[in-house]
Amino acid sequence: MSIRMRRALSFTAIVLGFFMALLDTTIINIALPEMTRHFGGSVSRISWVMNGYNLAFAIFILTASRLADQFGRKKVFIFGVALFTLTSLLAGFATSLGVLILLRVIQGLAGAIIVPVTIPLTTTTFPKEMHGLIIGIWGAVSGIAAASGPALGGILTQKLSWEWIFFVNVPLGVLSIVLTAVFIEESRDNTAGRTIDYGGTLAITGAMFFITYALIKVQDYGWGSGVILGLLGAGLVFLLLFIFTQWRGKEPMLPLSLMRIRTFNGASLTLLIVGAALMNLSLLTSFFLTRMMGMTELKAGLVLSMIAVGSIVSSAISGPLSAKYGSHLFAAAGIMVTGGAMYSLSGLHADSALSEVVVRLLVAGVGVGLTMAPVMSSAVRNVPDDKVGISSGVTNMAKALGSVIGVAIIVTVLQHNTDSELGKAGISATKVIQTNTELQPFVKNVLTEAVASIGKQGNAAMDSSGREADTASAVVHAVELAAAKLPPAEQKAFAADSANQFHEVKLLLSQAGGGMQQAAVKGFSRTFAFAGLLMIPGILFALLSDKRRKPEEPVMLAEPAVLER
Repeated sequence: MSIRMRRALSFTAIVLGFFMALLDTTIINIALPEMTRHFGGSVSRISWVMNGYNLAFAIFILTASRLADQFGRKKVFIFGVALFTLTSLLAGFATSLGVLILLRVIQGLAGAIIVPVTIPLTTTTFPKEMHGLIIGIWGAVSGIAAASGPALGGILTQKLSWEWIFFVNVPLGVLSIVLTAVFIEESRDNTAGRTIDYGGTLAITGAMFFITYALIKVQDYGWGSGVILGLLGAGLVFLLLFIFTQWRGKEPMLPLSLMRIRTFNGASLTLLIVGAALMNLSLLTSFFLTRMMGMTELKAGLVLSMIAVGSIVSSAISGPLSAKYGSHLFAAAGIMVTGGAMYSLSGLHADSALSEVVVRLLVAGVGVGLTMAPVMSSAVRNVPDDKVGISSGVTNMAKALGSVIGVAIIVTVLQHNTDSELGKAGISATKVIQTNTELQPFVKNVLTEAVASIGKQGNAAMDSSGREADTASAVVHAVELAAAKLPPAEQKAFAADSANQFHEVKLLLSQAGGGMQQAAVKGFSRTFAFAGLLMIPGILFALLSDKRRKPEEPVMLAEPAVLER
């Protein structure tokens, strides 16, 4: 078999495992309502099918990278894929929600093993001159996995059942294991000892657990609550303990010399911003498409896949070019393009054309591709060859943490913006009701209470004509009940004018509903604009992620003097 064919099969094995693990961070979301109907339970409990995976993924990713460097990347990768495949099969047959959540936590641990090992396996499989191209493809696959999750999840759930979002992993995992065992050679960090850094492992696990868990639960308790501040404080203590153990340890899991490489720090911080941006883009747009524009989950998922389309093209181009000219300009341009596209989404309305959404998402995907592949390539180029594994763990951990931070911030901002806009709309609607000369006083009171109730429903208020019709029926029924308690004379007066009264109720309620929907759209618009502006610091980080080189200048690793501990 030719070398080219062996490399192609090796890369296929890596991509299958990588794609499977990243896909499961988003494919599950669209099936959560169906799982709720199947298992029962509250929304907060069913959300742990998603949160359990993300939490386990974030806390174990650095430890997995170190273990792979120490004991063999091929061996650890096969173990991770096998564990992921087994838990996927069992999750499809889960008999209770508790069992499913447990399996998702184990699946998250397996994903944390798979993802960071893919970069060092790739760089040891291909010669250095091909790293830019291969990491460009790696970045494209990353974008496809993240963006196609909602679409694939919607198709599988609608056409088959929610169990198939797990079963689909089984053939992919089996094929990845077979190809890895046959075509990939073992590699490890020969400078790393075989002694496990238990102190560092415990410290970084504790830090990531408390910080990630706090960010997941911040919507339940609020940013200023004692619970959240306590969790974040505990995370900071464990993080400081981790730094201390790495500084004093003889064989630390994370050589602090990596933290002295400016370009590596810039790449890590850039990926933190990219992780937040990708999650914010996917989360906000999916809610806007389904709640404000009335799309089905399946259609919304297909529209969101346009991010992947844009990312594929730009990743394949920017990856190899950044290897020649440096990643910093590509990455900075990508951050600006993504941020601009995110900001432009604030111009959408409930009746916007589909093409307006698609174009914006395509542009956003182009920006992501311009950033992701070059920055990952830079993180590999600017560290010693034997530290590629642990550097991959750090950068992937930064991206995962960015995703969690992004969700925590953007959901808080969205809630604040929609509450503020709905509050204004509610006050305006109340004034219109109270100044109406046709309605009887008790009808005004019932209608005012109904409008206030709609405003408290948050950004889901009046998001479909069906809900508006249900609300109108409920208000009419409430008016009838209130009328039945009136004195006989007032009941007679109301009966004589009931047709006009109900007409006014429905008219004013329709106006209020339209105002509420416009208010919710404004809340989304302000949040999209905020999310775009939130990416501005990423431009600076991107400019620090690499140095410009002339085409003929060889790729240089960090100088030894810089790497001394």
